[in-house]
Amino acid sequence: MAVIKPFKGIRPPVDLVEKVASRPYDVLNSEEAREEAKGNEKSLYRIIKPEIDFPVGTDEHDAAVYEKAVENFKLFQEKGWLVQDQKEMYYVYAQTMNGRTQYGLVVCASVEDYLKGNIKKHELTRRDKEEDRMKHVRINNANVEPVFFAYPDNAELDGIVKKYTDKAPEYDFVAPLDGFGHTFWPIDNVQDIQRITELFAAIPSLYIADGHHRSAAAALVGAEKAKQNPAHRGDEEYNYFMAVCFPASQLTIIDYNRVVKDLNGLSDAEFLAKLSDNFIIEEKGTDIYTPAALHNFSLYLSGKWYSLTAKPGTYNDNDPIGVLDVTISSNLVLDEILGIKDLRSDKRIDFVGGIRGLGELKRRVDNGEMKVALALYPVSMKQLIDIADTGNIMPPKTTWFEPKLRSGLVIHSLD
Repeated sequence: MAVIKPFKGIRPPVDLVEKVASRPYDVLNSEEAREEAKGNEKSLYRIIKPEIDFPVGTDEHDAAVYEKAVENFKLFQEKGWLVQDQKEMYYVYAQTMNGRTQYGLVVCASVEDYLKGNIKKHELTRRDKEEDRMKHVRINNANVEPVFFAYPDNAELDGIVKKYTDKAPEYDFVAPLDGFGHTFWPIDNVQDIQRITELFAAIPSLYIADGHHRSAAAALVGAEKAKQNPAHRGDEEYNYFMAVCFPASQLTIIDYNRVVKDLNGLSDAEFLAKLSDNFIIEEKGTDIYTPAALHNFSLYLSGKWYSLTAKPGTYNDNDPIGVLDVTISSNLVLDEILGIKDLRSDKRIDFVGGIRGLGELKRRVDNGEMKVALALYPVSMKQLIDIADTGNIMPPKTTWFEPKLRSGLVIHSLD
């Protein structure tokens, strides 16, 4: 069962939401955040990327930077830029991209569910990234940014959500830069709140779509607080962390592509010859070629695009990991030919979210920064759920969800 609860959200007033709201902390660097927040003292970046209030080059992991986050979080509340709701609620958060809308429920999920595996993962986490977010949660005593969950479709939950989305929203704006729409409704009816809680209790598992490090950090801080509290009961606010839960059928995973600095000492011809052992290769010319189906890849090398189709016998469609194109490309191209053994640590490889388009791959090869690019067909939600349900872990940099959750619409205090 999935244990969730409503909470007293800390939120911007309607007239300030566009000033406060920001992209998530991990989709941009410090300089990009500094530029986006320029001239805007109310930007959430001053809490989630507080290094922007220090001189350029300041280490974002410096103790003074974390302290600045606390100072700014307190300041935002003192000035009324963030205000806590008076009653516990759920919230509906809708995102619109390219004319398509997905509707999520903002809830507090259970730390115990995460620790017991009822909240299922599909990626490994890195301890250094966990520790960074743990410090941020710990020192602010809050989940400033939500995590992104999927849940199995439920018609009754859809009906409750529609009851609210048929009304005028409290927040409704289009974000700059990406043009995605963000719409938000509080759910304040006691009976609806109770029914949402009951319906989630009948759902066996929730699935982390995006935010594995934030989920781990939030859960570990909650567990820490439980140990430190001699009067711990189990119903304290720190036993929960903030998540936006979407029906699985509404979510789309887009491609997550690779660029590599060199051919591991091979010439172009030698590289293509080695690829031909496991792939059917078709030259596609200078026009961008997009992978057409599972097990079909797009390669960009020396100004030309190629279609690579994995030969039968090089993958296992009955294995939830072996069927993945990221597994095929990691094993047969990156490891076997290019000598890249660890996707997490090798400095010769970089990863490009499909939201940037395949033109970004071409640009990075054409400008000489990278030698070769490989584009993959996106993973499906069914594949993700199959992997999570079987206790397997996807290879690094497999899924890219878009649109990203907008930060700053609501915050969860651990008090």
